[in-house]
Parts: sequence; C-alpha cells; structure tokens
Amino acid sequence: MSEAYIGEIRLFSGNFAPKNWALCDGQLLLIASNTALYAILGTIYGGDGKATFALPNLNGRVAIHQGTGAGLTPRNVGASGGTATVTLLTTQMPNHNHLATCNNTQTSNTDPTGALWTEQQGRGSVPAYTTQVNTPMSPLAINITGGNQPHNNMQPYLGLNFIICLNGEWPPKG
Repeated sequence: MSEAYIGEIRLFSGNFAPKNWALCDGQLLLIASNTALYAILGTIYGGDGKATFALPNLNGRVAIHQGTGAGLTPRNVGASGGTATVTLLTTQMPNHNHLATCNNTQTSNTDPTGALWTEQQGRGSVPAYTTQVNTPMSPLAINITGGNQPHNNMQPYLGLNFIICLNGEWPPKG
C-alpha cells in the first residue's frame, strides 16, 4: 500500500488488516504501544485515556463527514446515530384520504369481491350516508392496516472492511 497518514481510514476488500493497519472495529489499543495514533484519536472513540484508547467502530455503520451544513443536524467527530429498523406511526404520516368508488345501479350480487358500494336489489332506496358534508364514515367501512411493526431501514450495502493506519507518516496540519 502507498504510504498513509497515521489515523487515515481506508476501505479494504480483504478479510484481514494489512501490516501497520487495524480493523475499525472498536477494539481497545494500549496507549504505550500506539502513542502517535493516540495523539490523533485520544479517547474520541472510547478507552480510559490512561492505558487504553479505542479505534472507531464502523461495523454496520456508514461513515459521514463531521460538521454542519444548511438544513442539516451538526455532526461531531466520534458521534454515532441512526437505527437499523424504524416503526412508522400513524402520527408520522401526512393527512390523506381514501376515496370510495360507488355505483347508483342496483345489484343482486352479495359477493363483495371486486364490488362497488351500491344499493342491493329488493331493499329499496336506503340512504347509505348522511346528507351533512364532512361527516366521518363508520369505522366498519374502512379500517386501519399495518400494526406499528418495525421495518428495515437499511440502504443497499456491500460488506467491506474499514481499516485505520497505525504506523505511517504524521499528518501535517494544513
């Protein structure tokens, strides 16, 4: 690999970390054995700061740039968030209507499959609805479906390893 900066993170397609690199899996390292990397990371990702510090844990995570942007939530180095599943509640859905299709022709069909709301033959003209506008329908006419169950919230992905440089060039400040 080309010379890397200490603390640089790269994607690697192998199932191991090359020499002078470590997997970004949250492992604790000894400060005494990794003083240069500790000088860069400190305890941002964990550790006690006396004997140990932690590497970033990118297992099951997507890296995003730290900072702020117009209309975005501020992100700090080392902050994590998000969730693999989410439960969508009815209070999170926008207001909407369910339109019903009706027919003013009488029918003798008693099978509801594919049928429209209509008058049943032999029952005469029975008002099906109130004459007042904006009156809610009976809850028997249309029901809520769903059940507030969590669903997968993950974008398409490909598993690769994030690795961090343990020994390399000291990164100069720009």
